[in-house]
Amino acid sequence: MGLLTRDKETVPCTVTISHRFEELSAHVRFNDGSVIYPGDSVLVHGSEIMAPYGEIVSEDRTATITRASGLERLWTRATGDLEFMELCEFSFSEEIMA
Repeated sequence: MGLLTRDKETVPCTVTISHRFEELSAHVRFNDGSVIYPGDSVLVHGSEIMAPYGEIVSEDRTATITRASGLERLWTRATGDLEFMELCEFSFSEEIMA
């Protein structure tokens, strides 16, 4: 990993989509144990996965991980706390807005 260069890796993965009352989620697990670091991006290849209501669907796919350059990784770590604080400014309540 260089200071200004990005590396790409192609890895096998499993995509799991849950479309149930208790849970609406999508997860990607890298089958080779790859780890994502701040600033990295992931592109999962293949067509859209649709899970019918009440079901969980899992499919094996291939993903491309684009590793952040050293400079991008430093920037992401330096500004990540600020972005987290933006999320903290929101609150949820049961009051109806007029």
